[in-house]
Amino acid sequence: MKEFAKNEYENFAYINFEDNQQLKTLFLNDFDIPRILLAIQIATGIKPEPNKTLIIFDEIQEAERALTSLKYFRENAPEYHIVAAGSLLGIALHENTSFPVGKVEFLDLYPLSFTEFLEALGEHDLIDLIQKQQWEMINTFKTKYIELLKQYYYGGGMPEVVSNYAINQDFSEVREIQQQILNSYEQDFSKHAPTDVVPRIRMVWNSVPAQLSKENRKFIYGLIKQRARAKEFELALAWLMDCGLIHKIIEYLNQPYP
Repeated sequence: MKEFAKNEYENFAYINFEDNQQLKTLFLNDFDIPRILLAIQIATGIKPEPNKTLIIFDEIQEAERALTSLKYFRENAPEYHIVAAGSLLGIALHENTSFPVGKVEFLDLYPLSFTEFLEALGEHDLIDLIQKQQWEMINTFKTKYIELLKQYYYGGGMPEVVSNYAINQDFSEVREIQQQILNSYEQDFSKHAPTDVVPRIRMVWNSVPAQLSKENRKFIYGLIKQRARAKEFELALAWLMDCGLIHKIIEYLNQPYP
């Protein structure tokens, strides 16, 4: 978001509601736009200018009613541009929040594709061959493609991982960053999920590698724990699917895929 703001706006005002305790209560009393803009200016040192300043709300789920405020910015002050990000799990479960339906545009961010990975490494000619479907040339350089594909699989496509690898070419750093990301996910479980559900979310989450590595692709509850039943873990599965950490794939046996 900061990089986008640097490229597309004259300046930006960045607020992380997880770090900024003072502004967590900014939206509790009312949604008076001039008051909110003044608070943003005081907190960041940047005066928001219409159409010139990008206002960034990071970890927006941490500030009560911050999501609702987007509706009032859109209706009463559309000249101020705002981009927000946060844990989908936290946003979905935030209590007493009126979601601004129809007032915000969504952008889901996913791991980089293989071609995006090649772009990050500066392999533009290899991308060009793929896009033009020049199969003979692709076959000529298949050894290089295979090696880069292995690197892509190892890194997994997470933007921070790819960015670091493009600069340092160090697989040990790749693993370290991946572990940090996994640790952050588990911290989010404890932060946003009801206490009684957290252990089951962790058990499902930790079983995912084993589920994916077995020959039978069907999800097996017994890999979570012995004699586990679907009823015990269906809520934990739903949580992980809702926050985009796992995806449910339905196999249509003996039928063409729709």
